Amino acid sequence: MTSPIRTERHDNVLVVISDNPPVNALGIAVREGLQQSFNAAEADPDVKAIVLVCEGMTFMAGADIKEFGKPPKEPSLPEVVNGIEAGSKPSVAVIHGTALGGGLEVAVSCHYRIAVKSAKVGLPEVKLGLLPGAGGTQRLPRLVGVAKALDMIVSGNPIGAAEAHDLGVIDELVEGDLTAAGIAFAEKLLAEGKGPRRTGERTDKLEGVDNAAAVAAKRAEIEKKIPGLFSPQRCVSAVEAAFALPLAEGLKRERELFAECLVSPQRAALVHAFFSERQASKINDLPKDTPVRDIKSAAVIGGGTMGVGIAICFANAGIPVKILEISSEARDKALERARDTYGMSVKRGSLTQDALEKRMSLISGVTDYADLSDVDVVVEAVFEDMGVKQKVFEALDANCKPGAILASNTSSLDLNQIAQFTKRPEDVVGLHFFSPANVMRLLEVVRGEKTSFEVLATAMAIGKKLKKVSVPVGVCDGFVGNRMVFQYGRESEFLLEEGGTPEQIDGALRKFGLAMGPFAMRDLSGLDIGLAIRNRQRQTLPAEFKLPTVLDKMAEAGLLGQKTGKGFYVYEKGSRTPLPNPELPAIMEAASKEQGIERRELSDEYIIERTIYALINEGAKILEEGIAQRASDIDVIYLNGYGFPAHQGGPMFYADAIGLDRVYARICEFHEQHGAWWKPAALLEKLAKEGRKFADL
Repeated sequence: MTSPIRTERHDNVLVVISDNPPVNALGIAVREGLQQSFNAAEADPDVKAIVLVCEGMTFMAGADIKEFGKPPKEPSLPEVVNGIEAGSKPSVAVIHGTALGGGLEVAVSCHYRIAVKSAKVGLPEVKLGLLPGAGGTQRLPRLVGVAKALDMIVSGNPIGAAEAHDLGVIDELVEGDLTAAGIAFAEKLLAEGKGPRRTGERTDKLEGVDNAAAVAAKRAEIEKKIPGLFSPQRCVSAVEAAFALPLAEGLKRERELFAECLVSPQRAALVHAFFSERQASKINDLPKDTPVRDIKSAAVIGGGTMGVGIAICFANAGIPVKILEISSEARDKALERARDTYGMSVKRGSLTQDALEKRMSLISGVTDYADLSDVDVVVEAVFEDMGVKQKVFEALDANCKPGAILASNTSSLDLNQIAQFTKRPEDVVGLHFFSPANVMRLLEVVRGEKTSFEVLATAMAIGKKLKKVSVPVGVCDGFVGNRMVFQYGRESEFLLEEGGTPEQIDGALRKFGLAMGPFAMRDLSGLDIGLAIRNRQRQTLPAEFKLPTVLDKMAEAGLLGQKTGKGFYVYEKGSRTPLPNPELPAIMEAASKEQGIERRELSDEYIIERTIYALINEGAKILEEGIAQRASDIDVIYLNGYGFPAHQGGPMFYADAIGLDRVYARICEFHEQHGAWWKPAALLEKLAKEGRKFADL
């Protein structure tokens, strides 16, 4: 097998070239090649300097995911980078694309670093429940100082080349041919008589600064913002070793902490989340040669918050998009809403004014369906009412060109029925965006009974183009995400009747790791939305499926969430901070009394079981019915659309981690105590009795 590492001599400079597509990952062959090349350069008296450059679209972008979960092979990356740094001849890393994780650790073990202006560098290991384990926690603080190193390592977020240059990670920003730039820099070093400058020997950025205070501040920040996460605090401990211990001891401490992270359940969950997202876009029965339609233009029906958010997604992807509204006034308001949304990004500094104008130039407003005759895809985002949807799709069918994809953003209505409003059901698909559409990464691609392979493949390609995490799902009430959240939300309300409070229930679920509790989330979206769905469901719900009544009583009292300033919480004018609602205790007491329930104290553990196990049981039913292809797809939906904590891996992974026998036994208890909603899924029962996991399916 040909090595991915080769060398070229340019007079007295040895150029070491990595060519390991697609991202020059640091697999065993690359590590062996690097070690051999640098050792050979060290032994050759004619070589005076070394330049490390990568071919393809990027510098070394980190570990090789093919080696995840497998026994390590020598040489290890720490061994390789320590050898590079120890070299007696100056070495130069030439960075383009990204230098992430192990890639940056290789770069900072070189004595000098140059980069193109578009490059990014970072240490994202924390996002997989790890910490940089090849000297990153020891060398980066020596280059940028402890405070900045802590920010980069604990967040895992990369920085641009310009900032890296200002901080001292990059020595020079270059243009043009990478190899030529690297050779020129090396020759300049030799001409100036500069030899090795080992990062591990530098102490200037560690001196004259209160490093202990920076460590204490970061620990406090972690405890406040991300309590319960395993690896961030260990990242801090590793960086602390950079100024508290000599390099060799600091590297040893880093490896100890890395080993602790490696066996953490959180690391397993985060790795599961990483691989599940990659897997989610694969559709089992989709022929590989399925053609994908060319999408050059789009339209959105409805210029409300959701419709405008979807339009922005298309504009951000460089696709011209029309927003159709019922009147010129509504059309103009929609365009204003789009401009205001972009304006907030400009104000935050995440978008330039020029970029705003460029993107707004791609968004136009229309009031006539005839103006949509030339678009390639239309996304309907109107009121969640089947009668309204019917009028829209009949108009689209009459006005859109043959081959145009007709998509609905419905969150719960029957897509098959919607498709019947057209003479081309094969062109109808669900594109269920999550609010705010221009921010949330998740896209449920809903596959109708008659949706063609070509339309399905194109819908997935649209999601990718819009930089969404696209997950194919089948048709049922609420599809995957909302169908499960119905159970979760309902159980939360039952807990209010049993004796819980919004503050306690939300607090328990935030401790579990959720970004928001169910009641704060309800207030944000509007209680009238949930009530409308429930009233629709009541019409066909069998008598044994009882519903909580707190929501009904709140609606009667005009408590609809943030939109009215009062819901499960109260909100001061201009604030979204939830405060206790003094009107709620009486409403909850009345609901409990009506149901003949004596209110009691609830434990956090009980709250977690009642809500999260409801998700798990419904998820199992969804898998039984084939609405989701795989358990990990459900996890991806919950991680990206509902704020489920990544370090718990998603509801189905969490169930596997607990043990399906335990989960099933508890659900059986709830079924006996609380009735029909808790009937155990047949699949869950089967797997539990066989000692298997959802991951085994």
